[in-house]
Amino acid sequence: MLAVLAMNDIVFTTGQLHRVLRHHSEEGIRKVLRRLTRQGIVLSDKVGQAFAYRFNREHLAAEQVIGLARLMETFLARLESHLESWETPPVYAAVFGSAVKGTMTADSDLDLLLVRPDDADGEGWRAQVGLLVADVTRWTGNDTRPLEFTAGEIAARGREERVLLDVLEEGLTVAGTHAWLTKQLRRSKD
Repeated sequence: MLAVLAMNDIVFTTGQLHRVLRHHSEEGIRKVLRRLTRQGIVLSDKVGQAFAYRFNREHLAAEQVIGLARLMETFLARLESHLESWETPPVYAAVFGSAVKGTMTADSDLDLLLVRPDDADGEGWRAQVGLLVADVTRWTGNDTRPLEFTAGEIAARGREERVLLDVLEEGLTVAGTHAWLTKQLRRSKD
């Protein structure tokens, strides 16, 4: 809730926040908003019979809250930069699963699709992936689980792999292009 308020410089009613945060009850949202208002990080204004809430950007903790709200954005940028620096970059890479759906917990794995060029040196590739897994786990605190395919495997039988269709639908691309994956999965259908 605080992340939604921090990332949007607009005023929300409890009902509007409930529509954004569907997994939480309106009464629960109201209670949290009252507590955050008492703490000063959220400001409220009475509008008729309702209250409107907005993030207090002048609060001492505002900068830190905004930083926390941007964790996924920061993570994706760092991951993209890291993959670009590889001696043999992936043809395509994406984050998928609970991290993308916003349901990731401290016990969740961080799912990462990596598509290796067909001509990549296997030993060098494995070394890069091993370092990436260690780095991402250190960055996030979550166990990183790479799912690896070669570009040829994606082209030949990609549509048979349900997880690839999930990545196509919900994944966040961090190397290559979404259009490349779409084309490969369409090709494997023919």
